[in-house]
Amino acid sequence: MSKIKTWVSAARLRTLPLSISGIIVGTACAFPYYGNHANFYLIFFFAILTTLLFQILSNFANDYGDGVKGTDNENRIGPQRALQSGLLTKEALKSGIIVTAGLSLVSAMILIYLAFGKDHFLTSLFFFVLGISCVAAAIKYTVGQSAYGYRGLGDLFVFIFFGLVSVMGCFYLYGQTLTPWIILPAVAVGNLSIAVLNINNMRDLDADKMVGKNTLAVKLGRQKAKYYHYCIIGFALLAFVIYAIHSAKPWYNFAFVLGYIPFVKHLIYVKNNTSPKELDTQMKIVALSTFLVSVLFSLALIL
Repeated sequence: MSKIKTWVSAARLRTLPLSISGIIVGTACAFPYYGNHANFYLIFFFAILTTLLFQILSNFANDYGDGVKGTDNENRIGPQRALQSGLLTKEALKSGIIVTAGLSLVSAMILIYLAFGKDHFLTSLFFFVLGISCVAAAIKYTVGQSAYGYRGLGDLFVFIFFGLVSVMGCFYLYGQTLTPWIILPAVAVGNLSIAVLNINNMRDLDADKMVGKNTLAVKLGRQKAKYYHYCIIGFALLAFVIYAIHSAKPWYNFAFVLGYIPFVKHLIYVKNNTSPKELDTQMKIVALSTFLVSVLFSLALIL
């Protein structure tokens, strides 16, 4: 495998549509209020770029952290990782993490300037600190002795950064205000992002337990992890509908619920699943279904 293909593989492209779902939803919610913002489309572009860089950074760091700790070993069910397979060295992957972290912060600074200009120093400072927090959270998921992904806190951090920060933070960038209702789509995207992580953790439950990686799925056990999965997806889909009702859209704008069909099939699959290895296919399904629903929901709000 060429070096370029190795780095592309380590970036895990299948996770990227999920990462930008929150930006798409936050932008769509802001559009009716701030669609005439002078930098609206530039803010959207750099919000997407920054989020993609954060996600790639997280994937590199996850590959590095699990590889160094020995979590990625012969018992792992999913696809081989770059460090585990020897395609990238620890030093190369560490350099990739540093470069990606730097690029993500540069992109974040441009985004902050486009949104707030020179006149909102404290707000700009807050968002810059938030950007640094995103970098730290991406790295500390599996890297270091106090990696929070090994203590069952991955779900909480995914909910905060992929849901609340992504949707509500993006909404705030356009108009420097928040509405109470924006919490609903933020919770929805956050929950669906957790669902992807939970599928991953249910798949790896036995292997993680052997190496002391105490994810929430490990702590709950397989059956309770399934119940948890049903609840987070069900509440997410309900939250989208409630927000759409609040927006007083015509009935045909609720066509986005057609995107719920893959989720229904997915939940039935999870309920009947008895082989953890077979759950690997469901990660892509949940990630792409989340992206699909986010796009359809956003189009309903904009059109």
